[in-house]
Amino acid sequence: MTNFLVRHFIKQYEEVEKVSVRTAYGIMASIVGIFCNVFLFVAKTVIGMMMHSISVTADAFNNLSDAGSSIISLVGVKIASKPADEEHPFGHGRMEYIAALVVAFLVIQVGFTFFKDSLMKIREPEQLRFSVISVLILLVSVAVKLWLGAFNRKLGKQIDSKVMLATATDAMGDVITTSATIFSILFFRFTSINIDGIIGIGVSLVVMWAGVGIAKDTLEPLLGAAVSPEVYKMITSFVEHYDGIEGTHDLIVHNYGPGRSMASIHAEVPNDVDIEVSHEIIDKIEYEARKQLGIFLVIHMDPVETKDESVLKIRKQVEETASALDPLVSIHDFRMVEGNHQANLIFDMVVPHQYSKEEMRQIKERFRQEMKKKDVRYECVITVEKSFVASEGTEEA
Repeated sequence: MTNFLVRHFIKQYEEVEKVSVRTAYGIMASIVGIFCNVFLFVAKTVIGMMMHSISVTADAFNNLSDAGSSIISLVGVKIASKPADEEHPFGHGRMEYIAALVVAFLVIQVGFTFFKDSLMKIREPEQLRFSVISVLILLVSVAVKLWLGAFNRKLGKQIDSKVMLATATDAMGDVITTSATIFSILFFRFTSINIDGIIGIGVSLVVMWAGVGIAKDTLEPLLGAAVSPEVYKMITSFVEHYDGIEGTHDLIVHNYGPGRSMASIHAEVPNDVDIEVSHEIIDKIEYEARKQLGIFLVIHMDPVETKDESVLKIRKQVEETASALDPLVSIHDFRMVEGNHQANLIFDMVVPHQYSKEEMRQIKERFRQEMKKKDVRYECVITVEKSFVASEGTEEA
């Protein structure tokens, strides 16, 4: 069904890097979500009224909030697709994150409202009315939500949309809550014990937890998430494969919405090559990064020694010493200024982000001591900085 909808309602559906195609995916997912959730809301509201069940009614209004979420997402996607203008030179892509944040607070509010209603239901319970048809309709609801979750997950992965992935997670949460509601009805049918209010509290807590999860996922790119290892490798490999580039470091990626990124990186170039030649290479990389990767890339040139064997040997010593102290530590921008009585080794040291100030001071001092053991003339001038790259397994903004 998912492939059928994609192929029949989205033109150029394979070109997911295009903003217009991403927008079409978002619009289709929102419309499908609105239709499914309104249908479930109407069906569950009728069942809830017939059975006097707060858990079913809570579940129904959770579906209504999901429909409202889809409407907000639809508006957000449309605004996010607007091109750049004078006031927003990087476009309006972050509106998709803002829309998802509004959705998150709406979901939390609905969950909190029914948490209060469930407490009242425990204090003043009403007699439930069992109906086989009602249970069957709720089972159909579970099936619809399972499909809707798989639908959004597949599209979310296809176009790398955190909003759709969050919607998929919310749908799977709905599967759990509706299943819990069915359990409370069947439990009453066979035991005559009304646990509707207790199940309603559980349903409301799951709804609120889903809202918190959505808020967390959408706040990260708004606040500025670290570069994922995959994106880091993709961009650095792209830059480093050009002739005339010796290495890269200090990659920073700024996210302006799905498929809209600006990045800056330091590229090491041989210090004996004419600056105009290196500048021409840099210009070419920036142009092709925009064309092939869809990233507005700004490159800073760092001249490095590539031929002086004595300097290269000492640089290797510095790199090996850093790696021995901590495999996650690296160095860049290495320069050596040699005098009559000492040799200044000047470089930047990159440490993992979890390092405290004291740990940064300690590794700096230990490094100096280790280099002194190799040659008493070495004086290390070190600038310690933290990595902009997320750890392996960390999710991106």
